[in-house]
Amino acid sequence: MIKVEPYMTRFDGVVLVRTYSDEGFYIERDGVQYEEAIDPENMNRVYTETAIQIPEPEISPEEKEEILKILLGEEL
Repeated sequence: MIKVEPYMTRFDGVVLVRTYSDEGFYIERDGVQYEEAIDPENMNRVYTETAIQIPEPEISPEEKEEILKILLGEEL
């Protein structure tokens, strides 16, 4: 399902919104696929959810070990 949520307010007061699939699929607009989109709220851009799953990132065993140490408080 497509989700649209406030993302942040820029220094000039423009509100940005984040659009993404809560199921981990690419979203698409005008034939272009995105993992997520950040747009000014007043643009009212409409995205559709594709059936293409976003692949999980490749993480090396060393990176996994480092992440685990950080989560366990062993490393900062």
